Amino acid sequence: MKIYKLVLIELWHRKSQLITALLAITLGIGVIVGIRSVAVVSEKAVAINLDNLGANILVLPQGTTIDNYYSADIDAPTFPEEFVEKIRTSTLSGVDNISPKLTRRIKLNNQSVVLTGILPSNEIAAKPTWQTSGLTGQALKATCDTSAANKSHGFEDTKLQRKPIESLQQNECIVGANIAKLLKLKQGDRIDILENDFTVFNVLEETGTIDDDRIFAHLHTVQKITGIENQVSVIEIMGCCNAISEGLLGKLRNILPDTKITTINQIVSTQIKTNQLMNKISIIFLIIILFVGGISIGNSIWANVNERKKELGTLRMIGFTKSKIYQILLMKAGILGVIGGILGYLVGTLSGVVLGPQLAGLNIQPIPIYLLWSVLLSILISLLGSIIPAYLAGKIEPYKIMQEA
Repeated sequence: MKIYKLVLIELWHRKSQLITALLAITLGIGVIVGIRSVAVVSEKAVAINLDNLGANILVLPQGTTIDNYYSADIDAPTFPEEFVEKIRTSTLSGVDNISPKLTRRIKLNNQSVVLTGILPSNEIAAKPTWQTSGLTGQALKATCDTSAANKSHGFEDTKLQRKPIESLQQNECIVGANIAKLLKLKQGDRIDILENDFTVFNVLEETGTIDDDRIFAHLHTVQKITGIENQVSVIEIMGCCNAISEGLLGKLRNILPDTKITTINQIVSTQIKTNQLMNKISIIFLIIILFVGGISIGNSIWANVNERKKELGTLRMIGFTKSKIYQILLMKAGILGVIGGILGYLVGTLSGVVLGPQLAGLNIQPIPIYLLWSVLLSILISLLGSIIPAYLAGKIEPYKIMQEA
């Protein structure tokens, strides 16, 4: 009889030991896969939010509270538009794009909407999601670029490839997806905003951001029709990451001392720390599972050895060497590892898919590569836990077993 058939028959006839041995390793691998699946999706969600925002630095009036980074400019106090020119003429390195805005809530067809004044070429350069609506023009020239070495490894910064629209006429507006649905607007329609006639230049595709609930018009037009001349409520800046880490914020504060300057990195730092914590937790669980899973498998194998001493002694008497005994027990551990890894991956992935949206607000998708890592890790744990029992089983002398019988 082939050795693997002998192992499979033995596993099948001792189902209780099989279930007990698999339970610890399956649950352990499942916990790791679940945590890692949530962590990976969470990291991607943060990255997408960062990129969809475009700008990563906000300049706001002093004393403004930031309950929500993405809507901090709505009805905010204002400051002079000339602050934009101060930044432009400061020769600061690392400032890729400057987007001044004025935002106010208005009534439109008895609906409350958000009107935002923009300088079109600057604003669209900072909004990569707008590119999908066909709003493109000349490429944005960035002050810092991805290194050639990183490009060769596929890490080219897509933000540096954004293209802004060239112009937006004084009587034209861009409408967010939700507003367009609410007011039944399409490209080319005419709309009355604060008793001024506008043409819908473009309707944005749904972006999943606050842009979906806004109407955008030329900054100077919005300043005029709202009676807030030469004022802006926020300046969004797309800053080079290296420059930010090298003190760009401090330099901006020196130029504009009467403003509040913050970065989206500060706003999402809690989420980033949570991701780091989850990574650490998964490592802690990995260490625990190496011990607990290894001990569980080891106990199962050793209990099996004790139950089968006569069988092992008989096998030795009919010519099985110590290496064959080792092979039988380690093969059994390997089979348990493969089954435990597959079950652990399925349990962890299913838990993430089901619980992710409810507990973390994230749509978790299966990560196929984790199946391979789950099986390899499970096999490693099983083999490590079986080494000592297999070694002790190999030391069993058949004549002693026969004497005891």
